[in-house]
Amino acid sequence: MDDTGITIKLTSDEALVLSDWLQRVQMTDLSRLVDDPAAWAPIHKLAGTLDTALPGIFAADYAERLDAARCRLRETMGSFPEEQES
Repeated sequence: MDDTGITIKLTSDEALVLSDWLQRVQMTDLSRLVDDPAAWAPIHKLAGTLDTALPGIFAADYAERLDAARCRLRETMGSFPEEQES
């Protein structure tokens, strides 16, 4: 198997919002969502990488930065549905 790695590029807004979401997900009961223990390795790696790449997560105005990033990303999503209809 080729183990060369994969690079994922995110905007700073995407990284901030994803970092927050991953933090919240890791603090909940994920046994229903993460049914394979092997999935935790990339989850923790991604969360750790984002934490070290985003010094703003420790800023006093973190909540405001996160809200602003969420707003900008929502604007770029256009009419993307929050829930898909069956």
